[in-house]
Amino acid sequence: QALESTNLSTRLQRLQHTTTPSPLRPNNNNHPKRTTMSLKLRDLIRQVRACKTAAEERSVIARESAMIRTCIRDEKDQYRHRNVAKLLFMHMLGYPTHFGQLECLKLIASPHFPEKRIGYLGLLLLLSEEADVLMLATNSLKNDLNNSNRFIAGLALCTIGNLATADMSRDLVTEVEKHLKSSYPYLRKKACLAMSRCLIKVPEMVEDFTEKFVTLLKDRSHGVLVTIVQLMTQVMLLESSQEEYDEANYGPARIAFAKLVPTLVKMLRSLLTSGYNPEYDVGGITDPFLQVQILTLLRLLGKNDQETSDEMNDVLAQVATNTETSKNAGNAILYECVQTIMTVESEDSLRTLAVNILGRFLLNRDNNIRYVALNTLAHVVGQDSTAVQRHRSTIVDCLKDPDVSIRQRALELIYHLVNNENVETLTAELLNYLVVCPQEHRGEICTRVLKVVDRFSPEDRWRVDTLITMLTIAGKECNQKVQSASIVYISRSAEHIRAYSTHKLLKAIRDDDGTQTGLLVVGIWCIGEFGDMLLQPHTYTIPAKTDDEGNITCEEITITCEAMDAEMVVDTVQKAVKDARPFSTESVTQRALTCYAKLSERFANIPEVSSRLEQLVKKHKGSQSVETQLRSCEYGALMGLSGKAETLARMPVVELEVLYRRQKLHAVEENGAASPQKEGAISSNGFAPAAAAAANNNASSLLDLDDIFGSVPAAATPSAVPVAQENGNDQMREAAEPKASLQSDVDLLSDIFSAPPASAAPPSNFGMGLTSTTAQPQPDLFSSQPVQMPQPSAAAAAPVDLFGQPTVTSAAPSPALGMTNMAPSAASLDPFAAFPAAPTPAPISNSNNGFMNAMPAAVPEPSKDVVSVLDKDGLQLEFECSKLNDGGQSEVVAKFTNKAGTPIHGMNLQCAVPKYITMEMQPPSSTSIPLGPNKVTQKIKVTNNMLGKKNLMMKVKLSFTVNGQKFEHMSTCSSFPSGY
Repeated sequence: QALESTNLSTRLQRLQHTTTPSPLRPNNNNHPKRTTMSLKLRDLIRQVRACKTAAEERSVIARESAMIRTCIRDEKDQYRHRNVAKLLFMHMLGYPTHFGQLECLKLIASPHFPEKRIGYLGLLLLLSEEADVLMLATNSLKNDLNNSNRFIAGLALCTIGNLATADMSRDLVTEVEKHLKSSYPYLRKKACLAMSRCLIKVPEMVEDFTEKFVTLLKDRSHGVLVTIVQLMTQVMLLESSQEEYDEANYGPARIAFAKLVPTLVKMLRSLLTSGYNPEYDVGGITDPFLQVQILTLLRLLGKNDQETSDEMNDVLAQVATNTETSKNAGNAILYECVQTIMTVESEDSLRTLAVNILGRFLLNRDNNIRYVALNTLAHVVGQDSTAVQRHRSTIVDCLKDPDVSIRQRALELIYHLVNNENVETLTAELLNYLVVCPQEHRGEICTRVLKVVDRFSPEDRWRVDTLITMLTIAGKECNQKVQSASIVYISRSAEHIRAYSTHKLLKAIRDDDGTQTGLLVVGIWCIGEFGDMLLQPHTYTIPAKTDDEGNITCEEITITCEAMDAEMVVDTVQKAVKDARPFSTESVTQRALTCYAKLSERFANIPEVSSRLEQLVKKHKGSQSVETQLRSCEYGALMGLSGKAETLARMPVVELEVLYRRQKLHAVEENGAASPQKEGAISSNGFAPAAAAAANNNASSLLDLDDIFGSVPAAATPSAVPVAQENGNDQMREAAEPKASLQSDVDLLSDIFSAPPASAAPPSNFGMGLTSTTAQPQPDLFSSQPVQMPQPSAAAAAPVDLFGQPTVTSAAPSPALGMTNMAPSAASLDPFAAFPAAPTPAPISNSNNGFMNAMPAAVPEPSKDVVSVLDKDGLQLEFECSKLNDGGQSEVVAKFTNKAGTPIHGMNLQCAVPKYITMEMQPPSSTSIPLGPNKVTQKIKVTNNMLGKKNLMMKVKLSFTVNGQKFEHMSTCSSFPSGY
């Protein structure tokens, strides 16, 4: 930058020196009034360089800027070029110079070439294509393009090539086209660059000029050839970006340029075979710039075109074999040749040659060349993986390079090279690199290793070994998904793999110093889950390994893990909690409490260990962490129960189908759509969903609002689900049909929108020896499915409760909504009396005595049911429901109450209902809710088309602003009384 600053300053001084007339000295005899005059450019540069602080520099620039503004205001034409030259110097230093833009336009309009030159230079540097002032230069540019002086026309072409807008391109493209046929190569090459800019801004003009570019390929000037090939390349790129042209439908430019492939091939071959030419020689290679441009154009023309690719295969092979690689110019040509070979429809031998060239690049000492080679191999590994595999050892060696960018590129390439044959070797290299890599990269590498292990694991024991080794090295940096996936792999394994994993994790925890949090979390979970396996010895055999020729490289080894003492197991977990670092103490302690509770059941036949575990659990009842304290209290109470065996039993095996379905439902809730997952891709939990195909069969129904609010189909197709067998994914079993008929609408809503399921209504005929003629199903306390209670018939006698209150025959609101107290009759006060034949509803009592104050018999007025929906951030929302008729039509009045202590503005309510409900919302009475008892209301009319089968339910979204802060809440309202 300093060198460029010096060169630009020198040029500006020369321009100013050749064009600045000497100012007239004032006559000392007459003593006229002196005028303040700005500095010369060289004086300004000298003063700026003499400044010792930034403040001094800003002072000099500010003073000179004021002088320049004064000259501009006084219209001093003789200093205009000097002022623009100084503005260019200020712009180079980073100071604002926008006030001198019009001065550049005035210099462009000057008839003198020196002033035009500095004006165009200022126009290129001080203005951008977004500046409105640029449109004023269109007329001057047109005049200069028609100027007889080729250097003035060249200045205009340079400006068009850098600053032309769409409107300027349409106005000046005709003048630019004339210079494509100029007799001066100087103007022809500049016209090609200017035409490229015009076509970029106005792509629809490409078709009009395609045929006119062909003749320029016969030009003898290499400068013109470079620019015309670059122009043709730009036209190809513009045409390929248009939607109407694709691989099957070529555009007119590609059709026309495809006929020129033999000409381009002949031109490239002549450059390769031509002798030494000092005019175009760069490092012993003839015009490498033109060769690179031709290869780029051939790559675009040969893509997805077999016939065109066949015409260039020979010359590509000639370039790849005959180009000298001792100079950087030759490496640039080879790199472009490799790009072309891998893009066009070339032969397999030619692709192998290209990969070998990249392999030679990896042995180069220049880090830039090695980086380019690694980056290119990462793109071509999908096309010819076998050829890239030959350079695997060289790529692995790049992991030891001191340059971090080289290591990262090599790491990305190794991920693509992993397959079933080399997974063990490359995973070992990844784990070795994990030891020395920067700490900020370890988390990403752990995730990549998990993906590799999931896709290419040869067996379960190797998978477990790899994951435990990874946790031992980088357990502190691996994220929670890696930890969860490791636990899932172990839990889904066979029994002998679980025993092996638990023994190995216990030893790893015992040897750890407490820094690897991920190792402690996974290890403590496995010890608590499979701790009984530690009391038994475990023997496993490592099979012998052979090389490709069948020679034994490693003999068979049998290893036996000794049985552990229960006290030693507890000591290991206790020591891990004690040694855990402060940043992970709470998380490790919480999982250790779960482990203690589990071990109390595993070691139930050892009383002294059980009592010790109980003390360890109760030890944290006074913890300052709420979660730790809660676990301690709950586990302590659970360990004293007689039925703890079922609760503390082993966790069931994770069903990947259910897990994948929940992930998709979560995606529906968060993003509004379930994102499709590619085959073999890794899920968000770190492992591939084995039942993805089965889950995808119902993926479309997840987006249906009717399926969200309604019930699932009665019949479902059985799908294959993996079971816990060797290697996890080898054997499949048929899943049982889901019991869709038992799943109610409320349960579906609670599952999807993460709301707790609505509590089932208690049976109405309980207490005091009452019996019912209809058999009632016994509710399952641990079942997630709501129990469907049969409704009593109209002829049946209405049951009474303990206090003799008759059951209301109409739909009654839930207890949360407030049950209307009914006055008991005299006969109903006897709990042993017979059921009344025709119970009569008593009038509503407004007294506080409830059941004891009976009112005179009267027909009650229709009441309105109130449902509480939301009460957050100072705004309370309630629904007041009333029936309009017996056809399912109801009116819901939303009432908004301000509890924020300050006015609420911008209130907006949005509601969503299932397909079987039609809804009509009216505007609210106000969008601002003032303080006081006044409420804002909004009426909603709903019609339940499946009344009697499905209840009304609604999902609401409420947004409002309090004190300038915007709040937004969502809630699912499924507690409407039955009958709506």
